[in-house]
Amino acid sequence: MRIALAQINTTVGDIAGNVERILHYAQQAAEEGADLVVYPELCITGYPPLDLLHSDYVISAAQKALTHIETHLPDGVAALVGTPVPNTSPKGKRLFNAAVLLERDQPRQVVHKMLLPTYDVFDEYRYFEPAAAQQVMSFRGVRLGVHICEDMWNNEEVAEYHLYDRDPLQELADQGVDLFVNISASPFSHGKHALRSGVIGGICRAHGAPFLVVNQVGANTELIFDGDSRVHAADGTLVHVAPSFEETLTWYDLPEADAITPTALPRPADRIADLHDALVLGIRDYVGKSGAFKQTLVGLSGGIDSAVTAALAAEALGGENVLGVTMPSRFSSKGSVEDSVALADALGMTLHTIPIEPAVEAFHHMLEPLFTGTQPGVAEENIQARARGLTLMAISNKFGHLLLTTGNKSELAMGYATLYGDMSGGLAVLSDVFKTDVFALANYMNRRAGRDIIPQATIDKPPSAELRPDQRDEDSLPPYDELDAILKRYIEYREDVDVIARQTGHPTAFVEGLLRVVDRNEYKRRQAPPGLRVSSKAFGAGRRLPIVMNLDRAAIDALLP
Repeated sequence: MRIALAQINTTVGDIAGNVERILHYAQQAAEEGADLVVYPELCITGYPPLDLLHSDYVISAAQKALTHIETHLPDGVAALVGTPVPNTSPKGKRLFNAAVLLERDQPRQVVHKMLLPTYDVFDEYRYFEPAAAQQVMSFRGVRLGVHICEDMWNNEEVAEYHLYDRDPLQELADQGVDLFVNISASPFSHGKHALRSGVIGGICRAHGAPFLVVNQVGANTELIFDGDSRVHAADGTLVHVAPSFEETLTWYDLPEADAITPTALPRPADRIADLHDALVLGIRDYVGKSGAFKQTLVGLSGGIDSAVTAALAAEALGGENVLGVTMPSRFSSKGSVEDSVALADALGMTLHTIPIEPAVEAFHHMLEPLFTGTQPGVAEENIQARARGLTLMAISNKFGHLLLTTGNKSELAMGYATLYGDMSGGLAVLSDVFKTDVFALANYMNRRAGRDIIPQATIDKPPSAELRPDQRDEDSLPPYDELDAILKRYIEYREDVDVIARQTGHPTAFVEGLLRVVDRNEYKRRQAPPGLRVSSKAFGAGRRLPIVMNLDRAAIDALLP
């Protein structure tokens, strides 16, 4: 049996476009002699459809899509697709998350997702009823253990605990399985390739059967999907893997599970390369799928964050579709402007220079009656950031460009960003990238290009907001390598103060003070634009903390020793 792994890039809500994509790859698979084409989870609606699933129209259209696909499949080819299907029982949620096997003139086979993730960015129990039981599909004499995404993630050998009291894979294995088939919409994060390999390898060894997974590729709003569709042999060995971050059709011939083609070999793991590819894909799909923007717009400060943001956007969309604006003030160094010019030339961008001093002076004059007698400080500094934000938003409104914000995860964590200033925009490209990784990305892109796309002076200069004379980030923040080590443990690993202090060697009071700043700035992050998620725990939908709170650890420990 020849199985095609259709790692496709679907768009949420674009049911017509998604169906056309499904049939396009079905035709291509038929021409290559496939018996079965396997597609990702919820590929008819796109993932995640969120509250579109509350629309009767959307659910009706998804059901019509099944019939359309079924009647337009090439002769001799079946398709396994993911879609929401109605729950006909008067009890429970109104929908199931389903995998449906379609073939002309054959009865449909349907399985429902059993494990519904409700953590981090996932909220599937809001919409779906869990499957009551698992059922093996029989297709041309082969027993397929079809299941959906999360259904495979309760088997992790190294897990300290499991979220669910059911094991769908064991229930399928008990019925006898020739091949496990998982259809997924599993978002990318650092280390996901290795984690996926470990989980699938453990399943294969536990049940003595090969395993095939087809994962969505592409980006929908903040979520980026890496694809990484693959086949593991019965002993857990990886024998076939599709390219990451690319829409592609690859092949698996059952039972020839040990046949590897050269294009199926995985590339060596490279965290920064994956981070780069994910961000480029995230920008490209956000702009392309929304269809609302002609170009992107970046405020260039001469600093590393705006330079990396612009370079990623230029790679995603072409330099001609990225407009740069440098907005010098009295505190901007000559090098900052020169570095912005060099960056724009290297990327093929158009660059405009708009000095903000007239606007800043106008605001000082307007506020003088109220501010007289006070000491200049952060409020006056932030007038500059807000003048830049106003300038960029005016250009965005006038020409329909998408303004990309340039703040990184370290700055957002510490509130080192200005509301209605450098936080203005429609997409936060680096909001899930720590500052140390921003530097790594810059060096990677230069090595990859074989030339200095990002000026070396930009990489070498000490980070600065340039809002007062001789200002440096380290005037207000610890060195970024020390800060990022603490923030990663708190945000992504969710470690407590004492653990972080012990692991990093910093005093407990120092760590506690930093974390208090992180918590206090939640109100700013709530007002930030959506950001591309590339870690296991990003700011936004996957991290929900109250704005109004007072987690006073010292008071709690004093009262409750």
